[in-house]
Amino acid sequence: MSPALKHTPLHAVHIQSGAKMVDFGGWDMPVAYGSQLEEHHSVRQDAGMFDVSHMLNVDVGGPDAEAFLKRLLANDVSKLTIPGKALYSCMLNPQGGVIDDLIVYFFSADQWRVVVNAGTADNDIAWMQEQAQAGNFDVSITPRRDLAMVAIQGPNARNKVWAARPAWEADTYALAAFTGAFVDDDILVARTGYTGEDGFEVVLPAEQVEAFWRDLQENGVRPCGLGARDTLRLEAGMNLYGQDMNEQVTPLVSALGWTVALKDPERQFIGREALESAAVDRTLVGLKLLERGVMRSHMKVRTQQGEGEVTSGSMSPTIGVSIGMARVPLGVKPGDPVQVEIRGKWLPAEIVKMPFVRNGQIVA
Repeated sequence: MSPALKHTPLHAVHIQSGAKMVDFGGWDMPVAYGSQLEEHHSVRQDAGMFDVSHMLNVDVGGPDAEAFLKRLLANDVSKLTIPGKALYSCMLNPQGGVIDDLIVYFFSADQWRVVVNAGTADNDIAWMQEQAQAGNFDVSITPRRDLAMVAIQGPNARNKVWAARPAWEADTYALAAFTGAFVDDDILVARTGYTGEDGFEVVLPAEQVEAFWRDLQENGVRPCGLGARDTLRLEAGMNLYGQDMNEQVTPLVSALGWTVALKDPERQFIGREALESAAVDRTLVGLKLLERGVMRSHMKVRTQQGEGEVTSGSMSPTIGVSIGMARVPLGVKPGDPVQVEIRGKWLPAEIVKMPFVRNGQIVA
């Protein structure tokens, strides 16, 4: 028998709301509450919210916390000097493959938080503990399954959060992008997201999340499922772990070279040696289909430089055509004509610069 699916603290609310539920990385999660298309447009035009409590917040503390994270992550946490500031990074294996992509927050020299993906969380924790032990780092690694997380995204998202929780506005009004602030002992409000829109991701005690969700709904925030989250992140040109990168590929062939910090020669992060000696012969690019059809992952792509493969693909609700990401030979560039094999036919497509959509506007 397959293991029972895990539930977030909002699971009963999703069931009561009539959401269509799916297995996502071992979690029973809402894919849509009704029209996935309307949920997508709500985020682009107004405000939508996502239960992302399946993702895991991990507190990293202790005297060696910074040194440990500088070893563990490909991006350099010493860039973080303002409390609450965050950065995006990949966590690599010794071969340079991506174990996970994550966000790390700095609060003080001995207080950090890492937010990891749901499907990789158990492996991530085991890897972190193994590396802490191997490097003899004096750190504590504390998974916070007592916390829930809600992403509220869209042009009106912040105002609607403040309408639901007026006391939070003073501490969060001036928050810069990729920065978080504690508005209470265990409530973190961060100006982050996975949609290409403005908004907040709110981490709070699990027992408080249902009331928060219902209050947001009363203030006009639409519940949205994983289906809309996927089309939104694809339009925003954001990678999905397991599709656009995994342990077999490096950030350098996943359009994530910008997240790899090589400036400090003394910082020997895990995977650095492999990256520095790797022959980079592929790259991840944006694709726009020029005829009717829908691109999906694993479809073949023909370019003038050779063959590639679609890693993510869907219909774009905002643009009205199929868009995708593809790993293709190096040298392929925006504007190049390519072909995608869909149901035995080679259809014309164009390489475009990502993102496709930013802050509600089509840019590709």
